[in-house]
Amino acid sequence: MKSNMNILFFCPLWGATDLPFRVFLDKVKQAGYDGVEMSLPLDDTPQQVDILKDLADFGLTWIAQHYETADPHPQKHRAEYVRRLENLASARPLFINSQTGKDWFTFEQNRQLLDDARAVADQHGVTIVHETHRGKFSFSAQATAQYLRADPNLRIAADFSHWCAVSESLLEDQVDAVALAISRTDHIHARIGFPEGPQINDPRDPRWGAALAAHLAWWDQIVAARRQGQTRWLTITPEFGPPPYMPTLPFSGDPVASQWENNLHMMHLLRERYGQ
Repeated sequence: MKSNMNILFFCPLWGATDLPFRVFLDKVKQAGYDGVEMSLPLDDTPQQVDILKDLADFGLTWIAQHYETADPHPQKHRAEYVRRLENLASARPLFINSQTGKDWFTFEQNRQLLDDARAVADQHGVTIVHETHRGKFSFSAQATAQYLRADPNLRIAADFSHWCAVSESLLEDQVDAVALAISRTDHIHARIGFPEGPQINDPRDPRWGAALAAHLAWWDQIVAARRQGQTRWLTITPEFGPPPYMPTLPFSGDPVASQWENNLHMMHLLRERYGQ
């Protein structure tokens, strides 16, 4: 499956905020990642400058991640959403990956947020994609398909692990909606979900073979579509998370597997699979 398209791998800051930032970046660089996926502090220009300088010092690029907007009031939510996107866009990331809207907002309210995101993207010349995510406008395959059909320019970050949990399936009966999502995907979150949750405990465990195979098949189609479209690059963030995404042992709360090792395994697996 080799081609001229370059696949870039990003490490999530999620789960590593207990490390000094430069220690984290050194670890990321030594592991072979191309960059980091993370948010930025709001209204703290000196801290932003330091963060961006540290990334540059290590030769790492970054994907901006928006997830913080949570106000339940639609208009207040909208104002905060735009403010946060503008904060990220002004720092010139590779692109912004946004968790957008609410699953209980109306179709029109979520569409307004998507329109707001496009206005920010156009103003700043930065691409914004929208992550498929529980609790957001894109919480399920069928819900997302409605927005994709309504807006031919809408692009997504595919994290289909959420849809597995929401539908209690490996999406076997939603092939058309998944195919539509695949055709609009610019970024992959390589976490593996299963019918009862958004994250298996360890992708190396053969007991999760069916879930792994389903996700690999979706990612293969995304890679093939991007290569067929002759795009120059595709980005992937292995995104196994820390507790409580990671299951823990009773009473001690110790994680049953290593988030870092899970993500590193996924990066190596996909680099080899896609000839990178």
